[in-house]
Amino acid sequence: MSGKRVVVVGGGISGLSTAWFLHQAGFSVQVLESRERVGGSILTSRIAASEGSNESYLIEHGPNSTLQKPGNAEDALGRLIDAMGLESQLLEANPLAARRFIYKGGKLQALPTSPPAFIKTPVFSLMAKLRLLLEPFIGRAEQEESIAEFVTRRLGKEFLDYAIEPFISGVYAGDPKKLSVRAAVAKIYALEKEHGSLIRGAMAMGKVHKASGMPKGRMISFTEGMEMLPRTVAEKLPANTVQTSTKVKGISQDQGVWTILWQRGEEHHSSEADYLVLSTPAQVTAQLVRPLSTEAAGLLEGIQYAPIESVALGYPREDVAHPLDGFGFLIPRREGVKTLGGLFSSTLFPGRSPEGKVLLTCFIGGTTNPAMADADDQAVVTQVDRDMVDCLGIQKGAEFVHLTRYKAAIAQYELGHLDRVAGVDRALEGYKGLYLRANWRDGVSVADCVRNGEKTAQTIFL
Repeated sequence: MSGKRVVVVGGGISGLSTAWFLHQAGFSVQVLESRERVGGSILTSRIAASEGSNESYLIEHGPNSTLQKPGNAEDALGRLIDAMGLESQLLEANPLAARRFIYKGGKLQALPTSPPAFIKTPVFSLMAKLRLLLEPFIGRAEQEESIAEFVTRRLGKEFLDYAIEPFISGVYAGDPKKLSVRAAVAKIYALEKEHGSLIRGAMAMGKVHKASGMPKGRMISFTEGMEMLPRTVAEKLPANTVQTSTKVKGISQDQGVWTILWQRGEEHHSSEADYLVLSTPAQVTAQLVRPLSTEAAGLLEGIQYAPIESVALGYPREDVAHPLDGFGFLIPRREGVKTLGGLFSSTLFPGRSPEGKVLLTCFIGGTTNPAMADADDQAVVTQVDRDMVDCLGIQKGAEFVHLTRYKAAIAQYELGHLDRVAGVDRALEGYKGLYLRANWRDGVSVADCVRNGEKTAQTIFL
């Protein structure tokens, strides 16, 4: 199989993972990336605490961590980390990360993590807790549902407002009224499909997990941030495998061979391949496949992305009243606060802030507040800083601020998404050796992207 050639368009973690697993299988691989660096939305910076300071904050502009499941057959992320020799650089999140907070009634309240804690929690009313007892007796829906419809039907409106909606804002920056439960939270949907009840399904899964003896999943990052992973993959691939600052101008196939036209600066190039993998955002993929299928291009253009603003805030520890003893906090939309939530970054992993300082990473915008995408930088920062006064009892403005803005951050798996993706595949099925793999399908997390990269490679070489 060593004579087979593969071109991967896109040097994010999806494309790099695919390239690495193909390289390991003996394929000749080339990666074409439009930016000057690899990693896509995974980007880490170490920034001085102030001008001329020797102290610094470690800022994640994109994903702050990912969930790894050691021992799981689908733990492609673990296999990639091992292959990169990054185990010694891996950081497991502080045990306090098991605590999550929700903002309700003007203060942060810990979400319950056990049945006794659930009974006592003030986050949910007595009526909401009693409503939960009905869940095992509620039948399945026949039609596709949004997350909001699914959760309201099975768990009630209060659980939607104070548990699921904030969670969806944190993962997708999305609107649960628009997102498909089958596509966006497939594992939750599967509990109803396979067990007829979320509660019965969760109990069954717990028994299976306990019997297997597998360790629980762990939230991880690296000593110098998430970007260590894609950067190391690019470095471990053979020299000149990864070509950055390139623009793919066109793709075509003739007698089973793909031709990829690309440009760097004023120089024009072409590459030939037996297999072509497009690991690019949906809109970019649409442009590339339009000469092959206008139907596929149209479907891809219909995939929406959420805008998001990420604001890193540094404070002296003594200026923050809250103990920051958890993963972070989420803010339900009905509480009337514009910020979506935040991470206690300096609690989660060491080395994120100078001694005696704390680092928060807050998020604002998303599909429920798209107007923030048009607000100026100062307005965004001021809004988040002001919201932290209410949420965390911070009385002084942040002494360190860094803003990252994404016009199109996270693909939205809206109602009809699975049919849309299936339609893209059908429209292009006549083009053998073409694979479309990116975070607009089969999961948006770093672990999802690595797993799908491995699966794509296996599909090609098996």
